[in-house]
Amino acid sequence: MKRYADKPSFLQSIKNLFDPKKHSLSTIIWLYFTCFSLFIMIMMWVIQFLFLDTYFRAAKIRNAEEICIEIEDNIKSPALNDVISSLAFKNGVCIVVTDMSGNVRYEENNLGRFSFLYDDVYKKYGESMYKLRSKLIKGDDKYATELYKNSHFDSDELICASIADTGDGTQYIVYVETAIEPVTVTSKLFNNQLFFITVILIELSFITAILFSRKISRPISDMNETAKKFGMGDMDVEFNGTGYKEVAELSDTLNHAKDEISKVSNLRKDLVANVSHDLRTPLTMIKAYAEMIRDLSGNNPVKREEHINIIIEESDRLSSLVNDILELSKLESANAELNIREFSVHSILDDVMLRYKLLIERDGYNIRVFKDEDRMVKADYEKMSQVLYNFINNAVNYSGDSKDIEVKQINNGTSVRIEIVDHGVGISKEMLPVIFDRYYRGDKTQREVVGSGIGLSIVKGILKSHSMPFGVISEEGKGSVFWFEFTNASHMSDSVATDGNLKKRRQNKNRTEKI
Repeated sequence: MKRYADKPSFLQSIKNLFDPKKHSLSTIIWLYFTCFSLFIMIMMWVIQFLFLDTYFRAAKIRNAEEICIEIEDNIKSPALNDVISSLAFKNGVCIVVTDMSGNVRYEENNLGRFSFLYDDVYKKYGESMYKLRSKLIKGDDKYATELYKNSHFDSDELICASIADTGDGTQYIVYVETAIEPVTVTSKLFNNQLFFITVILIELSFITAILFSRKISRPISDMNETAKKFGMGDMDVEFNGTGYKEVAELSDTLNHAKDEISKVSNLRKDLVANVSHDLRTPLTMIKAYAEMIRDLSGNNPVKREEHINIIIEESDRLSSLVNDILELSKLESANAELNIREFSVHSILDDVMLRYKLLIERDGYNIRVFKDEDRMVKADYEKMSQVLYNFINNAVNYSGDSKDIEVKQINNGTSVRIEIVDHGVGISKEMLPVIFDRYYRGDKTQREVVGSGIGLSIVKGILKSHSMPFGVISEEGKGSVFWFEFTNASHMSDSVATDGNLKKRRQNKNRTEKI
């Protein structure tokens, strides 16, 4: 009993048959195409058996009415007799035209001597003609029709009648009799034809379904095989989608995704190499100087202080690197929250430049700030300070022997453009498109003077989260200009000045400060 109970139902079997998880794309397409063809053929047979007879009768009635109309149009024509003969011959009908008293004026019979009208003509206004005449006179319809059973041939006969007016007061009654029963012969003919058509269509649909399913599914199957190779780590594969617009677009998208994944993979390798180097160097120095304190300078206060300061500096560098990696991870995962507030452009420039006093005094860097008229902007103050800090760090690291760096504020309507200019090694044209990419690091500098080496990646994440435009202009050997824009700047007012230095700042418009 259990074996039979476990058997799937008919509907479940159909569902399983069309389950895309259990069959290939070509099989599913073949099934749908074949079922569609079978559905069309079934509908043809249903129409043949259920509606052909009704349609044939309706067509016969319309044909009889059209004959009546043509006779009405030619009722005054001298060639009316020829018109009636021609219509009777072409349509295989019996036509009788009488006056209102029942006297026959015109008659043409192509149905033989067993037609009803033929009998009525020779019986001098028989029963069928009288009945139709009464309908026309008493009713509002233009045409009157009756079906009769012909006992001689066991078939149905249709008689249609109408009144033809000559326009001068004379009226005639037009009778058209046509056979209905030949539909049986026609139906047999259609059935025979439909049988052969069905056999041919089944074979054609089967073959066509196979060809179409293979043609449609082949590009997708090929890309699937390519995707499997790519999933196994083969970065040299190429997705080739041909034949259809959507497949070609999918192929282009996959190739773009492959390129981006390859790029990220290479950048991740660079990250591992760079971060490993940056972690190893301070750790090595911390260990080395700790051992020196233990073995050599532990009892020498001057040397011990010097070595401890180096350990502290390297620890700070290590902490900075870890914090930057965490910050980059947070920005890329969209978990960083923005604390938007209004602040002065001059205030953020002054605050950031305070951090570089030691660098300027100790290492001889010439960092100059060119301020335009002060503006109020809205952004996350801390993160925009980080942007400025990373841009200036980058300029310091790549300024080369010149050590000249310029920070410019350029007002333009409701926007404020900040430019950080160095005159160092510059960036090659090949590297410009990837300078802001994750984990990118130039190869023309030694260990950074300041920073962690992934500052530009952090800058990109912060500026994109603020929807601020940014970019770089550079020529190899001539230096670089990194820039970004505050797009919501407004003029300063006394009500928003909080530092008491508004007048002084306005007096210093376009003043060049040397920090």
